[in-house]
Amino acid sequence: MSKKIIKKVKRSHKEFPILDKTNLLKFIEQSGGHIQKRDIANHFNIKGDERRKLNAMLRDLDASGELNLKRRKEVSSFGAPPKSSIYQAIEVDEHGDLWCRQVGDEGLIGSKFIVAMSFGRDKGDSVGIGERFVGVSRKSKIDEKFEIKIIKKLGATVSRLFGVLHLEPNQVGRIIPADRKNKHELMVLPQHLNDAQNGDLVACRELPQRGFGPRKCEILEIFGKVSDPKSASILAIAAHNIPTGFTEEEEAQANSATPAPLEYRKDLRNIPFVTIDPDDARDHDDAVYAEATANGHKIWVAIADVAHYVTHGSPLDKGSIKRGNSVYFPDRVVPMLPFKLSADLCSLRENEDRPCLAVEINVDNHGILKDFKFYRGLMKSVARLTYTQAQFAIDGKGDEKTLPLLDKVLRPLWAAYGALKHERDGRAPLEIESSERRIEMSPEGKILSITQKERFDAHKLIEEFMILANVCAATAVMNKNAPLIYRVHDTPSATKIASLGDFLASLDIRWAKGEVVKPARFNRILHLAKEGENFQTINEMVLRTQAQAVYDTDNIGHFGLQLQKYAHFTSPIRRYADLCVHRTLIDVLGLGGEGYGARKPTLPELQRIAQTISDCERRAMAAERDATDRYLAAFLSERIGAIFEGRITSVAGFGVFVRLDETMGDGLVPVSHLGDEYFFLDEAARTLIGTQSGDRWQLGMKVRVRLLEAAPITGGLMFDMVSEPKKGPVPKGRNMGMQRQNDRFKRQKSGLPRGVSRKPSGKKRR
Repeated sequence: MSKKIIKKVKRSHKEFPILDKTNLLKFIEQSGGHIQKRDIANHFNIKGDERRKLNAMLRDLDASGELNLKRRKEVSSFGAPPKSSIYQAIEVDEHGDLWCRQVGDEGLIGSKFIVAMSFGRDKGDSVGIGERFVGVSRKSKIDEKFEIKIIKKLGATVSRLFGVLHLEPNQVGRIIPADRKNKHELMVLPQHLNDAQNGDLVACRELPQRGFGPRKCEILEIFGKVSDPKSASILAIAAHNIPTGFTEEEEAQANSATPAPLEYRKDLRNIPFVTIDPDDARDHDDAVYAEATANGHKIWVAIADVAHYVTHGSPLDKGSIKRGNSVYFPDRVVPMLPFKLSADLCSLRENEDRPCLAVEINVDNHGILKDFKFYRGLMKSVARLTYTQAQFAIDGKGDEKTLPLLDKVLRPLWAAYGALKHERDGRAPLEIESSERRIEMSPEGKILSITQKERFDAHKLIEEFMILANVCAATAVMNKNAPLIYRVHDTPSATKIASLGDFLASLDIRWAKGEVVKPARFNRILHLAKEGENFQTINEMVLRTQAQAVYDTDNIGHFGLQLQKYAHFTSPIRRYADLCVHRTLIDVLGLGGEGYGARKPTLPELQRIAQTISDCERRAMAAERDATDRYLAAFLSERIGAIFEGRITSVAGFGVFVRLDETMGDGLVPVSHLGDEYFFLDEAARTLIGTQSGDRWQLGMKVRVRLLEAAPITGGLMFDMVSEPKKGPVPKGRNMGMQRQNDRFKRQKSGLPRGVSRKPSGKKRR
């Protein structure tokens, strides 16, 4: 037998993997998320008529949303970006990473992906915010996630820019950018003003331009006056494209709604539910009640039945998914649903019959969940309480409204909460300290005060009851093997964990690299640092290490809460995700009401919805943060020159960011205001170090700063450092480089040109 024949025999006995769903998806994922159908056939040794089986399997997986069969011969795993496409840079995160999204026919589509950074000869291949480029997707070598490599830049888009118009006497205007990342003013010629007046908040687009000179723009829209006390939220709504108002069809659907009858519902009006909300709550999604049992506690959680009014495919449904959620500003709310529903028919108002989805939950004396049952019911709240009222009543300071409820309603609620705390302690969720700002405003829009929100046990009680109800909702659907939108929170990436470990090492805190990452590890570090001067810094670093919670149909669990089954169920008035969970529960549990929300969404539908509402949530958070920053800058603009106590919360090569204790406002101290020498950044220690003195400005340092600038248009604050730096040894090992940097720094400070080391003496050279 020849060698050639022997080789053929060996090849014929090669073992090929079995073609099934698991192996197919695994192979596509291992191939980078994109692969040709012929490569799949070769890998699994698919020939002849067996290709029909492969094609049928691919079509089924495409229909279920588990992969994308976009082209006739190419297959992509679900969530993978196209192999090549046009992308647009959209933002830079707090770590300096650039993110982009794919450009589609109707604007930006799909998930956002990180842009692969270029170095060396390719370092010119970079783009700015708003620029488009041709990119190819690839797997990151660091965390195995997709990233986009720039192939060809396409230039800036004609996307809208926002700012304030300053009009000169000659009718030539300047646009002062409202985005603090944009440092360039734009010129507006008279023919491009489009009736805009001095001081108008405007949207504009940059005009094509050749050569040098000021950049010109055209005003597209006018949406208010900068002098309006409420201009901060107006600007945030416009800049982040927050949908406002409702269509005629939506208003008509809401106005035609009537109170829900009992009919197929369980009558729960004999249960003394109460709502406990913030003082300024605009709607009431949830009501609670508890009572002791022989073996523990029975807990009732009733949630507004929005699905009864917002039916699948209706005008309100289509509008709600575009809004995604309500957006809350200090002076207003942009609701997901019209007022008649959000503040009336769907809101669990005091002493009024309201339709609800309720869950009856039994837990033992240690808070362990024993069983639960869902109902579609009709309930009546006996009291609308605030967190402060409920807490004061438990603390012995009840009023005429809470005293009659103390023994029969409030104390049983606190007893059940005590049991849930036992379960929470055993579960050991992430315990990061967070603080929220409370901005108090007059009806005219004047800021009266900015303080830190108080947090009582009443807040924690409602939080634990809602978490328990969310767990029951996810469990009920999983028991029926139905698709669902989960609230998921991934484990921190290896890169962020390594960065945290390096930082903790700089503080002589041990972080074992090989140990499994669990919330309890973070909690242990925070507990050890609790009484030390670095606690706030460590707390901030642990927070930054965490992944962002999102909506997804793939249930990877919730790392922060240490829960494997978790879905948002408790706020359908203000979150579309919760409405989807309600619809699924009504369908799979057969809770009645044909035509009133009883339709289970399909998996592909839920996957698209999960992506959309995750994007809407990020959009809302960014808008709320920008508006709050602008209001804070307006509040502090009257205190220029004042000195504040604060703490360094971020360190960069260009300076340090300080958060004020009084208002929690964040501002920059430029590196030029830290000392008369060159400072280099020690990234591992999060410290700026002076190259001549060894002076140090370190993350977490308590400092005193003087307010230099407060810009209400951008929300930016700038400070001058008043405190003295920490002393340390003069750095060694790169003296020549540091000397050159110090010389350059001194030239810049003195205004001398490059190459001149001192001022000329005035004597002629011989």
